[in-house]
Amino acid sequence: MTPIIISTERLILRKMEKNDAGKLLEIFSDPVAMAYYPSTKNVKETNAWIEWTLNNYEDHGVGLWIAEDKETGEFLGQCGIVRQIVDEESRMEIGYLFARRVWGNGYATEAATACKKYGFEHLNQSEMISLVDVNNHPSAKVAERIGMTIKKKIIKWGKEILVYSVSK
Repeated sequence: MTPIIISTERLILRKMEKNDAGKLLEIFSDPVAMAYYPSTKNVKETNAWIEWTLNNYEDHGVGLWIAEDKETGEFLGQCGIVRQIVDEESRMEIGYLFARRVWGNGYATEAATACKKYGFEHLNQSEMISLVDVNNHPSAKVAERIGMTIKKKIIKWGKEILVYSVSK
């Protein structure tokens, strides 16, 4: 079994594996869940996403982790910490993306809160950010619920992005 990175009251966050592609496709093939990404992803693109994540683990010691129900092991989504470049500066971002069937249950907030704590306590970060599309109000609400506030607006990935931030 893959080692657990973070455990919360209801969730475990574990390292992503190559055989998670089918689970991730539930989200990546859903146009509603992927509304703020450039497009949905097919199997090949999902496998590339997994490779990118595995490289993040190797290069930065963190990345997106698979979020599962602690009791049932049911796949819920992904949440983790990803290195991003903002204004030519390396920052640690809390990212989250959950299956639409579990939206509204507080899983993203619970997982993001745990990632914030992990970033401060295990990575010794003084600040954590989240990059949120200006139109992605549900994602903005998660950032706000974990104590983040808007620091600035930038252009990244060809669109306007709000940089949410929280300090230790």
